[in-house]
Amino acid sequence: MTDLTDLDQHTVVAGLLDAMSEQQVRTLDRDHVFHSWSAQGLIDPLPIARAEGSYFWDYQDKRYLDFSSQLVNVNIGYGHPKVVAAIQEQAARLATIQPAFANDARSEAARLITEVAPDGLSAVFFTNGGAEANENAIRMARLHTGRHKVMATYRSYHGATAAAITLTGDPRRWPSEPGQPGIVHFWGPYTYRSAFHSETDEQERDRALQHLRDTIMVEGAHTIAAIILETVVGTNGILVPPDGYLQGVRDLCDEHGIVLIADEVMAGFGRCGEWFAVDHWGVRPDLVTFAKGVNSGYVPLGGVIISDEIRATFDQRAFPGGLTYSGHPLACASAVASINAFHEEGIIENARLLGTDVIGPRLREMASTHPSVGDVRGLGVFWALELVRDRETREPLVPFNAAGDAAKPMLAFAAACKERGLWPFTHFNRTHVVPPCTTTPDEVRAGLDILDEALSVADEFTA
Repeated sequence: MTDLTDLDQHTVVAGLLDAMSEQQVRTLDRDHVFHSWSAQGLIDPLPIARAEGSYFWDYQDKRYLDFSSQLVNVNIGYGHPKVVAAIQEQAARLATIQPAFANDARSEAARLITEVAPDGLSAVFFTNGGAEANENAIRMARLHTGRHKVMATYRSYHGATAAAITLTGDPRRWPSEPGQPGIVHFWGPYTYRSAFHSETDEQERDRALQHLRDTIMVEGAHTIAAIILETVVGTNGILVPPDGYLQGVRDLCDEHGIVLIADEVMAGFGRCGEWFAVDHWGVRPDLVTFAKGVNSGYVPLGGVIISDEIRATFDQRAFPGGLTYSGHPLACASAVASINAFHEEGIIENARLLGTDVIGPRLREMASTHPSVGDVRGLGVFWALELVRDRETREPLVPFNAAGDAAKPMLAFAAACKERGLWPFTHFNRTHVVPPCTTTPDEVRAGLDILDEALSVADEFTA
């Protein structure tokens, strides 16, 4: 038996993993890994060997340009040297410490996050991810207001833990029902498929706000603790709110003493070409939840950025929540390095430029040439193409929550992308263009060329 004391442990572990064949990885995965959101016997996950920048490679050394940023979280790209070095250095110095102690990585991460957050949000409660951030945000809102109801939109995803999945409006909520009591859903703005029969963004804004006001009235404003919104709706369509909508929600919250929670788990940290999506409209939430792009998932990290008013609620009153790994040093060190890299390398500016000068114009051009493209919308590196069978009727390319044969048109489109070396993000009848914020204009153009070709497959299913 090899004496590990005589060897560099890292080298041994790395060697064992490097020696694995693709088939061994597949076999071990099939035998021992239980995958999320999947029927275990119907999936065959692609083994990934390595990743760098905006690309990853399979075991056949096929390279994919990642237009999904994995789960829209690898904002800084793969293998960023400053982030990797920060994790290594922190691991060598202090790999873990429980949250009741103070440590430099956690303190600095909190400072940097609040520095780029909207004014008046000055403290951070750290979690392991976005779902836990939303769980704790609604707990804070309920304790702050002494009320129990929380309002969320139907087209939303807030996480898969108990309260977060109840907040979620899309079909991933259904198998977990009945969920946590006190959650009320309402319709948010979506001009292309308006629930209010609107013809313009202005009509949609006004009618959506009136609908929200009416819902608050019939639910009883005095019972409502919070309204939680994905600032720009993520997996449910990259729905950019009409100008004035978020301010209207802020005004309704102020009128009725309701806490406004901005779920920026997906939209934050450069994804929309700003530090936070709310910055586009200058709206100040009471709580901001984050995860994903804060450190691109190099180590699990999320949190709640807390307003001074809500923070004061817990000055002399204990907050009844916590996690063993809250503010984990490795995660916080990676966040510090990531945020500093955003500042030093102009990553926010790059994301904004990609949206205005590269992605937006090219997607609108595709819409003019492909009958399968019904709508184009987005900001920064957060865009969606809504695919349809018929532009006139706006019939979706696949039905809502399609599965099996009904989903074949989108599966064929996605396969055409992958065959050409582009990894897409698809959901229902949409493909999202969400590369890392660090992707170069030329890389994005190359990916858009592939997307343009693959749309010809989707066109085959149009009327």
